[in-house]
Amino acid sequence: MSAKQGAKPEDWVAVCQKFNDDVSRVCDASDVQGYTGLFECFDDANTKFYYLVDEDQDLIRLKRKQFRENLGLD
Repeated sequence: MSAKQGAKPEDWVAVCQKFNDDVSRVCDASDVQGYTGLFECFDDANTKFYYLVDEDQDLIRLKRKQFRENLGLD
């Protein structure tokens, strides 16, 4: 697994919004330095895109908050 040649870091929150939060974690990315997970995202035409993500504490908090909001807990 490796990043696409010439790929630039993107704000993960903006990526999630671009894909209407239709994102899911596929696997660990421990073999790629600087990243912890591989995510797949789907656009409106159901086309699949992959993103390497560094899951820091802010992202973990955001995922937890989004999960709780989806359950109607916040």
